[in-house]
Amino acid sequence: MVQCSISRRLAPICTLAGSVTVLIRRGIIDPLRPDITVRTLRAATRYGPFAGVIASGAYRFGQSPALVDERETLTFAEVEGRSNALARAFLAYGLGPSDVIAVLCRDHAGLVLTTVAANKIGARLVLMNTGFAKPQLADVAERERVTAIVADEEFLELLGAIRPEIPRVTAWSDLPGAADRASTLDRMIAGPSRAPMPVPAKPGGIVMLTSGTTGTPKGAPRDRVNPLQTAQFLDRIPLPVGETFCLAAPMFHGTGLVMGSLGLALGNTIVLQRKFDPEHTLRLIEKHRVTVLILVPTMLQRIVDLGPDVLSRYDLSTLHIIFAAGSSLAPDLCGRVREIFGEVLYNLYGSTEVAVAAVANPKELAAAPGTVGRPPVGCDIALYDNDNRRITEPGTIGRIFVSSGLSFAGYTDGRHKQTIDGRLSSGDMGYFDTDGLWFVVGRDDDMIVSGGENVYPLEVENLLSARPDIIEAAVIGVDDKDFGKRLRAFIVPTPCSTPDEAEIKNYVKANLARYKVPRDVAILDQLPRNATGKLLRNQLEQPQRR
Repeated sequence: MVQCSISRRLAPICTLAGSVTVLIRRGIIDPLRPDITVRTLRAATRYGPFAGVIASGAYRFGQSPALVDERETLTFAEVEGRSNALARAFLAYGLGPSDVIAVLCRDHAGLVLTTVAANKIGARLVLMNTGFAKPQLADVAERERVTAIVADEEFLELLGAIRPEIPRVTAWSDLPGAADRASTLDRMIAGPSRAPMPVPAKPGGIVMLTSGTTGTPKGAPRDRVNPLQTAQFLDRIPLPVGETFCLAAPMFHGTGLVMGSLGLALGNTIVLQRKFDPEHTLRLIEKHRVTVLILVPTMLQRIVDLGPDVLSRYDLSTLHIIFAAGSSLAPDLCGRVREIFGEVLYNLYGSTEVAVAAVANPKELAAAPGTVGRPPVGCDIALYDNDNRRITEPGTIGRIFVSSGLSFAGYTDGRHKQTIDGRLSSGDMGYFDTDGLWFVVGRDDDMIVSGGENVYPLEVENLLSARPDIIEAAVIGVDDKDFGKRLRAFIVPTPCSTPDEAEIKNYVKANLARYKVPRDVAILDQLPRNATGKLLRNQLEQPQRR
């Protein structure tokens, strides 16, 4: 008992020591330059995490390229100077620490500058999903008490959903002469001083939104982030220093935002693209000699599906890390990526609320395709049954709970997720094996009870997606008078293939238990997904057959 008590008291110290060791190993902390470490921590504490990264980068990397979009390349010093000018323009616009600035932008330099400038004036920033419809935008803007919005011109029609007195600023326009308008970022940046900004009364915070697959996304605030906790992202992923990232994942999503920020913190150049296109991404990798590709699994699937004829046109030899996060990674996709690109795939499992839970490296994915790996430094995962009892037996499915220094403190509307023993619910079901590797079998609210048996759709979906004649699949439960629920599968076939419903059912029956066989199979042109690639199961209730 005494030993357990001592272990609990020493745990934070061990975690701190482990985090510092990781940050030294990855190049965030240089023990020979304590001045840089102090300067970085001070900037993050004073201005917020994103402004801190840029301020430190300007000091460390100066004239090295930081951001590349389709218009221009900006050095670290230029990003720092322009964000200072934009921060002053925001203040002159009447915005300050009590304001909430929403951003509805594709990935380009203006989005990064807005994020940093909001930090520097102490304002709270809300990252809006570019896939929003008017009702979602209106609901989130009202709930988060947005007082100004920065948006790309393509989204201006959506802004009719929010109150007209909320100021609008255009971040990107393809129309001639747009930069000369008074309410554009370019014009706002052109006038004010680019000298360092005074320290705000409090550092700026940020609100990240949940995926919103079943309704209006909830807001998860990140008002304070301990820079040492970034070791969770770096412990099991060997991100380089001074090389080039291609950011395919959108920055309004945690994957794009965090990995882009970490890339900049390590002095890397971040190549941005406003809209994802699989072959254009290959062009960017070849053109910029990209080392690290950041994306979500559906993007990776689309790249792999280009096929050998297209993939062979591009020199992808510089690519050493493919980082995928945001949704489940099918075992079949893991194998196809390894065959095409080699041992380069890393899979991060987490959520907007818990941040990081586990990371799988290439060796783990080769040994156990589909695994989410192991928890990195500072993270702890545990399983619980429906009676909140801890599960310690390998192979037993339970509810996943996570402890992480980056976990959120509650939604902006006052709600929270369940906690047990200081661990936060991930909302997922899963298990661990005898080697300590973790696996996710699906969302706890996706489980289908059919004839008294529990079915997790992901298992059936992965089996169907592995077929050569199926691009992707989804499985839901529909009402059945005899079984309570029965399984209905939706498949997207490959071009020119005509899957047979009876044959598909027999295929599932040959590989899984009888109660996991879909009673119905529907063929679709595509599955409904949100902007980050997450499946919208609620839209499958009344599918349109092709």
